[in-house]
Amino acid sequence: MSPRKSTIDHSRGVLDVDWPLFGELSRALAVKVARVYDPEVVVGIATAGVIPGAVIAAILGREFHSLIVSRRYHASSMRETPAILGAAPYEVRDRRVLLVDETCDTGETMRMAVSALVNAGSADVRTAVAFRTGPYEPDFSALETESTIILPWDHDLLGQNPT
Repeated sequence: MSPRKSTIDHSRGVLDVDWPLFGELSRALAVKVARVYDPEVVVGIATAGVIPGAVIAAILGREFHSLIVSRRYHASSMRETPAILGAAPYEVRDRRVLLVDETCDTGETMRMAVSALVNAGSADVRTAVAFRTGPYEPDFSALETESTIILPWDHDLLGQNPT
């Protein structure tokens, strides 16, 4: 959950993620990927997918880039659909790419980002998320849950860091 959201659906449950758990989930996701896929480049969907993407890239020893796909970034109100803000990194051309985001529900953001990477000439694109929260099925996920997720940086931004 982003701090910009004003309500939490407690009927779905709440998964409160601290930094150690987030780090372990990122490590587990990197291990899952390494067992069956050898990306040459890791791309994190900005903004929140940059954190797990950079961690996974570091663990796998791969270069890291980002791509901004957002409903909120540089908008006065939330967009109905996500927008790609900027170009896909040139470095994906003719290379195997792992695309990473923190969560995935409907897959709208992920599908847009995959399309941008394919259009930029990626040889192959696989998807990974720390938390799968809905019907979209990424190639890799660390945890599947219907709960509302509160990430460590949400606590940091809200001044509620549980340590």
